[in-house]
Amino acid sequence: MCPAHRGPYAGSPLEALAAESRTGSKSRIEFLRRLYSGAGYRERIFAPKGPETMANAEIHNGGYYRSLTRNMVVIMILVSFTPLILISGTILYYFEFSYREKVAEHIKVLIKKHKQNIDNFLNEKLSDIRAVALSYDYGQLTNETFLTERLRILQDAYGRSFVDLGVVDEDGRQIAYAGPFSLRSADYSKAEWFKEAMNHDVYISDVFSGLRGSPHFIVTSRREHRGKHWVLRATVDFEAFNSLVGNIRVGRTGFAFILSKNGEVQVNPRAEMLPSREMYLDFLRDPKIGPDEVAFLETTDKSDTEYLEVMAPLKNGDWLLAIQQKASDAYSVIRHVRQLVVVIFLVGGIGIVAVAMLLSRRMVRHIARADREKEMMNEQVIEAGKLASLGELAAGIAHEINNPVAIMVEEAGWIQDLLIEEDLKKTQNLEEFERALGQIRIQGRRCKEITHKLLSFARKTDPTVKDVQLNEIVEDVVSLSEQRAKYSNVRMTTTLESGLPNINVSPSEVQQVLLNLINNALDAMDGKGGTLDITSRTGGGFVVVDVADNGPGIAKANLPRIFDPFFTTKPVGKGTGLGLSICYGIVKKLGGDITVNSAVGMGTAFHVYFPLPKSAPSYSRESKEPAAGA
Repeated sequence: MCPAHRGPYAGSPLEALAAESRTGSKSRIEFLRRLYSGAGYRERIFAPKGPETMANAEIHNGGYYRSLTRNMVVIMILVSFTPLILISGTILYYFEFSYREKVAEHIKVLIKKHKQNIDNFLNEKLSDIRAVALSYDYGQLTNETFLTERLRILQDAYGRSFVDLGVVDEDGRQIAYAGPFSLRSADYSKAEWFKEAMNHDVYISDVFSGLRGSPHFIVTSRREHRGKHWVLRATVDFEAFNSLVGNIRVGRTGFAFILSKNGEVQVNPRAEMLPSREMYLDFLRDPKIGPDEVAFLETTDKSDTEYLEVMAPLKNGDWLLAIQQKASDAYSVIRHVRQLVVVIFLVGGIGIVAVAMLLSRRMVRHIARADREKEMMNEQVIEAGKLASLGELAAGIAHEINNPVAIMVEEAGWIQDLLIEEDLKKTQNLEEFERALGQIRIQGRRCKEITHKLLSFARKTDPTVKDVQLNEIVEDVVSLSEQRAKYSNVRMTTTLESGLPNINVSPSEVQQVLLNLINNALDAMDGKGGTLDITSRTGGGFVVVDVADNGPGIAKANLPRIFDPFFTTKPVGKGTGLGLSICYGIVKKLGGDITVNSAVGMGTAFHVYFPLPKSAPSYSRESKEPAAGA
């Protein structure tokens, strides 16, 4: 007896059971009972152990996929939001920086423009008085009628900018006056403006109330008469001057005002100024400040309200023109842009989260489906391994059965030889003995043929390629499957073309292909019955075997995948999904082809093409005669 075959489960419980099966008949019966005892045996051999079991349980419970979905959503959100935040933040930062510079430059240009307008106004009024003082002598200007005429001319030329005119001697007494007030003989000797006017050829005073009790300022021109100085002075209309500054508006909250070196306001501001004036005075007193200098500052008050302050010197540095505006007003566009960015960010964020959740769930569904397919494939591989082990066990059992069957056949022949002797010829039941012995020999030879065929399919044989007659392989395979076909209520018919040329193939591999196709057909018709036709023929340089049944057929959607590894439409435990894939690989390796035609409810037909040797004649599909030129 040859040694037992060791399969892929050597050392496993299945191998131990196989070893037990070789010890005797009772052990074999017990082995088969344990082998087919159901899920318990399968779980003992194939169930995963330890952490793997826990992981699989978590996968089946869905916790793994929920965690995977959450992780994918978080990663997608982080990956999407990080560049969005960085890019948005960078753009917003540079936009704010550029816009603040733009606002600052705009206010600077604005204050320079109004500074020039105010300086021009003051210089113009000073030039007018200077022109009058130089154009007429002391005697003419001290004549009040003449002085009144000069005032009228100035008012006609420049509107109501000039309120009155007056001539003041060096003692500060006004000796001539033209205007709406009773100021003739007024004494200005103690007035600050008079003291400054006597020291300068031309002078512009600060705004003050003076004798008339209302805000105004004076422009003067100093002259000399008979060695004594006198001054021509003119009062400039305060409203006209105030309008130059009061009309300056920047945004909703921006306004302008003028301060003197003493910190006194020279106009009526349109809004409340900051209480602290130190920064303005520091600017005026700074010797480094030039006549065209402009300062831009950002300050806060006691309530933490931010303001923009822009300052420029006036009247050769004696006055200060300032523009004050709330930062919230100046930078309102930035606030609106921030709000827009927040809205866009929120909308984009909601879109990112929605897309992340949608894509994550879709990807996890694909992963879950792939895991299920992987699990099914693992189960099919386990089933395939189990079937391989069963095949090896069957081969061992068949080998052991073959020896006692051979002995039984030999013993039957020996008894038949004994019956030929004289003494036994006269036995009354000689014919019955001979019939029984003949039946024993016939059935013994049949058992031997069955076990021989079983061994040829079960054991691992070297796929040696040689010339074989395909019809003989078909008949052997059909004889092996006849009994199962009867149990399945399937009628098997063969139509084998005579005189087929030999083909150069591996007999065991061809047997495997045909047996797989027949078993698939029987599985499809199991319990329902039907007809299975096996046909051999030649055509197009091939020997063709057709395996056709009238079973339920294959769905059109499954036809492109039936040759894929591990694809099966059978329930778990009924098929491995490897049969047709192996058939396809074997036939392609032999240089042939395998095709299928099927319709649901009509049946299925597989066509296996084995190439003819190059020296063999070629046949057409329509004729059995060799093709022309063959």
